[in-house]
Amino acid sequence: MKAPTSLDDLIDALRCLPGVGPRSAQRMAYHLLQRDHAGAQRLANSLDYALGHIRHCEKCNNFTEDIICELCRSQRRDAASLCVVEMPADLLMMEQAHCYKGMYFVLMGRLSPLDGIGPREIHLDRLVKRAQDGVVREVVLATNFTVEGEATAHYISELLSNDKSLKITRIARGLPVGGELEHVDSGTLAQAVFERREI
Repeated sequence: MKAPTSLDDLIDALRCLPGVGPRSAQRMAYHLLQRDHAGAQRLANSLDYALGHIRHCEKCNNFTEDIICELCRSQRRDAASLCVVEMPADLLMMEQAHCYKGMYFVLMGRLSPLDGIGPREIHLDRLVKRAQDGVVREVVLATNFTVEGEATAHYISELLSNDKSLKITRIARGLPVGGELEHVDSGTLAQAVFERREI
């Protein structure tokens, strides 16, 4: 028996979410239609509103409903420091750690030539313009420690290396707080030794 086309469309649409395969999408669709009409309507309304109102901040490239996001408008932030992160979730983690009080630039990705993601796709032209605005004194590269994240950090540091007024830094790697040496992988331990500091 063939399912209705609209049901097929709903299942197929749910598969666009990361980590959602055909079976999960089917379960979600059946749940929304059979048990949670109000939830389905709220989801549809929220998606519709978000698609119509959320844009990229003109300064930091993060998601916002305004032209300039609340964080970029804040007078309490250190405008001389600019932290570069890959995704909005990374910015949220930095904020939750309460370890950084400067401004941000969100790349919305990382360099990945195999996936067709180059400097243009991650807005490096906008980043360079922001970093060289005469206010920024330090650029903190906080991309992930993956092959792509490392390549992105290296590429950005090369792009900005000619501007001698900028200090380019990279977040450190090492042992987790409360971690025990016997439970740490050898790569992390080696990096912690290489990046050791005087006390």
